[in-house]
Amino acid sequence: MTSGLDSEPLTVPFERVTDNGPGQQPSLAKASGSMAIASLVSRITGFVRQVLLVGVIGIGAVNDSYTVSNNLPNIVYELLLGGVLASVVIPVLVRAQTEDSDGGDAFAQRLLTVACVVLAIGTVIAVACAPLLTRLYFSGSGSGGGSGSDNPALTTAFSYLILPEILFYGIFGLLSGILNARHVFKPAAWAPVLNNVVMFATLAVYALVPGEISLNPVKMGSAKVLVLGVGTTLGVVLQAAVLVPPLRRIGFRFRPRWGWDKRLSTFGRLSAWLIAYTLVSQVAYVELTKIATGAETGSMTIYSNSWLLLQVPYGVLGVSLLTAIMPRLSRAAATGDLPGVVDNLSTGSRLSAVMLIPLCGLITVLGPEIGVALFSIRSSQSGNAVELGLSLTTSAFGLVFYAITMLQLRVFYAMNDARTPTVINAIMVVVKLVLFVGCAHFLDPHHRVYGLTFVNALGFLVAAVIGEVWLRNRIGALDTGRVVRTIIKSAVAAAWGGAGALLVTKGLDLAFPGSLHLRAWLALILGSLVGLGLSFAVMAVLRMAEVKPVVRRLSALTRRG
Repeated sequence: MTSGLDSEPLTVPFERVTDNGPGQQPSLAKASGSMAIASLVSRITGFVRQVLLVGVIGIGAVNDSYTVSNNLPNIVYELLLGGVLASVVIPVLVRAQTEDSDGGDAFAQRLLTVACVVLAIGTVIAVACAPLLTRLYFSGSGSGGGSGSDNPALTTAFSYLILPEILFYGIFGLLSGILNARHVFKPAAWAPVLNNVVMFATLAVYALVPGEISLNPVKMGSAKVLVLGVGTTLGVVLQAAVLVPPLRRIGFRFRPRWGWDKRLSTFGRLSAWLIAYTLVSQVAYVELTKIATGAETGSMTIYSNSWLLLQVPYGVLGVSLLTAIMPRLSRAAATGDLPGVVDNLSTGSRLSAVMLIPLCGLITVLGPEIGVALFSIRSSQSGNAVELGLSLTTSAFGLVFYAITMLQLRVFYAMNDARTPTVINAIMVVVKLVLFVGCAHFLDPHHRVYGLTFVNALGFLVAAVIGEVWLRNRIGALDTGRVVRTIIKSAVAAAWGGAGALLVTKGLDLAFPGSLHLRAWLALILGSLVGLGLSFAVMAVLRMAEVKPVVRRLSALTRRG
């Protein structure tokens, strides 16, 4: 984008298109705003799911084993098609819609056919290799072989039941891509809520089933193991199934369609780089898991839950924005409209900063209170809850850079370049690996998880800087100055908001010295209100134009509710 666009009002690219139906482009504000409600409910229910999981199972060897096994389907799915579906499928489908007389239906059917076959074969192989997969993520051998919470046997038992999710994650990703490419966003945004509701029922049944999960020896046929494993998979199955009716409503009918399309070759070339991207990521994840499970018991659960908590604001705000902006970004790239690509990149980066940085400031200050309020259902869990909260404090700064990095990578994918994101990811992984190993050597087991969360956040800062440099080389002049100014102004506003929230917590410490849980909840609620109020007040004083469409859209949603 040329410097002359610095004076263009943000409301023009943000709200210039009307919503006249599923086949036309809704305004970015309207599309992201409507998804924000669904994403909010999805993230809240997902977060409640994790709170209940900790409350029912606790933080320890069982939860660590379940956490590792529950991540395995996502890992294998990403290796097969996940990264491709999330990053490449929308640009490819959008191109087919613009080039084919049938609106890309035949191509979408061919893509579904090929992808489902690949996913089905991969799922069968993954289930058969479950013991080998689980042992990759532990530093010890055998049940309890590590120095921390290693239990490969229990993790393997869970994995046999949960790995079939791979197929259904893939189906969900494919169907979501078809809907999103046609500017139908709500069904895919609401589907995870059903998954979470199923998990609520699963945890209720788990709590009612008598007995405890045996750690040594591990019993695959244990009722609690079966309930937790089968219930987790059932949620993903239903999450994919609920997208079928919306597809039928927009006129898409799936039937197996064989034969080759030259665009599948392009898709395959991009897929190869995406698979390499995922493989590189797993190198860091394997090392991270070994260090976490070999440290203090519960470290892997603390790391995973802290990252999940940070995903709540990103999922509500960042993912909604990214999902809405991706079709128009892809269309601009497909037509060679580089100013349009830069325009969308700049808009997305600035809105991410305005929406997320104030939240990063609050999470940094209120981290311990968040952990205690949400994860100390029993008094015996307060110590682990504080550790989880401090993990938030050490890593919250990385959230906005994560959002910007994800947007940058989508720009490369929209331009049919999957190689550059893989190279960027490789550099980020090297940085993380070196620092992860440093955490293992220089931090004691009790503090190691704080180092791991900090390194993870730092990696996204490194990736965002590299992505900016590479995009400038690829596209030319970017709107970098405007984005940086927005980030700095947002950080100043967040500092004021964080200071206000800190004063609230100190006052509550004096008013309620012996009520840890009550004090944490009051600090979370009052500190958030004061902090966000101060942050947006400072933004108004700084006359940040990016705030206006966000506030206007939120006000409209509030009136509608």
